[in-house]
Amino acid sequence: MLRRTLAALAVVTALTTVTTSGIAEASAAEGRGPRVLDVMTFNIHHAQGTDGVLDVRRIADVVRESGADVVGLQEVDNHYSGRSDWADQAADLAALLGYHVVFGANIDNAPPAGSDHRIQYGTAILSRYAITESDNTWLYKSPGQEQRGLLHAALDVRGRTVHFYCTHLAASSQTDRLQQTPQIVDRIGATQPAILVGDFNAVPTAPESQPLQSAYTDAWATSPHPRGDGATYPPRLRPSGSTTSTPRRR
Repeated sequence: MLRRTLAALAVVTALTTVTTSGIAEASAAEGRGPRVLDVMTFNIHHAQGTDGVLDVRRIADVVRESGADVVGLQEVDNHYSGRSDWADQAADLAALLGYHVVFGANIDNAPPAGSDHRIQYGTAILSRYAITESDNTWLYKSPGQEQRGLLHAALDVRGRTVHFYCTHLAASSQTDRLQQTPQIVDRIGATQPAILVGDFNAVPTAPESQPLQSAYTDAWATSPHPRGDGATYPPRLRPSGSTTSTPRRR
């Protein structure tokens, strides 16, 4: 179990271990221990650190060192601009790690002159396990706000399907977040087993966090492993977006 704030990177990372109910039940029936997934949420700030250095390999090193099986990434560039050397960052990270990957474009603009690549920015999911299907759902956006989304990947985890969701909610509009969190709950619905990670830009006690707190089990709060107050970035806060959640049974 690991949570860290990197002084060199303007990012939030969180790692937790989740035992999904469907996997645990299947394993118990077969006489084995529960199958465990180590999952991480990581806002990579287009791989540029607080030191101003653009370094995708440094991001890959953090993921590799964590041992995470599945990672939800936020602020990922895909041929976005010169700030990230026009790179496909999700594909580059997957290649460095040997992981499967899916990218969700929440900003999606026409290619610049002389290029066939669309200008995209959004979230991504890296997985040690095969991704069998994926989709990206755009969330509520008020005028003048950035488009946000909920990226979903179905993973084949040792023969069992696990649904993994990654999001990055509005940074400067509580009004938008109040609309976005119920959308996420409705979109995930009764899907089981499922894991939600992301940068929610809100603490767990915030009004916009309550639909998620009511619908899901906060893996950070319920884990028996000691890990402090969960502060990430800035260090005085534990954003609910730095937790991993699994849907409650209703």
